[in-house]
Amino acid sequence: MIPNAFEYLTPKTLPEAISMLQQYGDEAKILSGGHSLIPMMKLRFATPEYLIDINDIPGLEYLKEEGGFLKIGALTREVALEESDLITNNYPILLDTAKMIADPQVRNLATIGGNLAHGDAANDHPATMLALNASIVITGPQGERTVGIDDFFEGLYATALRANDILTEIKIPIPTTSSAGAYQKLERKVGDYATAGAAVQVTVENGIITAVGIGLTNVNAIPMRAARSEEMLVGNAISDEIIAQAAQAASEDCNPSGDLRGDEEYKRAMVAVLVKRTLKIALERAQS
Repeated sequence: MIPNAFEYLTPKTLPEAISMLQQYGDEAKILSGGHSLIPMMKLRFATPEYLIDINDIPGLEYLKEEGGFLKIGALTREVALEESDLITNNYPILLDTAKMIADPQVRNLATIGGNLAHGDAANDHPATMLALNASIVITGPQGERTVGIDDFFEGLYATALRANDILTEIKIPIPTTSSAGAYQKLERKVGDYATAGAAVQVTVENGIITAVGIGLTNVNAIPMRAARSEEMLVGNAISDEIIAQAAQAASEDCNPSGDLRGDEEYKRAMVAVLVKRTLKIALERAQS
């Protein structure tokens, strides 16, 4: 289908983009990579009268460690995660995630900020950011504020972004040398949305799990933290038994809906499999 007619705007600064949002209100949408918004416009699920393309705004595309955080600019492309030595060496969970998003053509344009701002529980980065305990930097008319990832997703396609707000940065605490992560998902074909997925970041000290984050993909109305599983693992020695218990807890606590990718029972079973598998990969990486 063809989208409704719209006016295409290209602000050159962040204040200019925010001013446009204030001027046009609910009739305006922000465009970054566009791989979520454009398909919705073609299907007439989204019908903005004004499309505000922020790609000409400088200073929003970067990967850097600074002040104890990995900082990711909102316009950073998925392909940048794949090609970065910093990500490959220190953040394997982000490399795993990027490689599982759609296909190379999409990843060349799709942005990490857009992936999160869309607020879709079927997207891959939300679970990963939950596992990494990320924070989201939001810029609006009143300036900049930071929202923890657990408070960012509020409902179906609903986030802490308010009218006139733009997601500008993602901040991830730099992990210790004894910490590592992994992301795994089950998909019907390469590039598809996940039937289910699991992201794990774990810290191991002398064989004891001292910290863990677990995020789940597409098995809840909003991106979900497997909080009970995390609590089971922290403070325990690594064992097949504790891993199996944590995986089972995640399976019990998620809330999948049956669809063409599988019924509820199947998706719960896959959550258990994926959490167990991802935990083992993350633990192996953390210990090596």
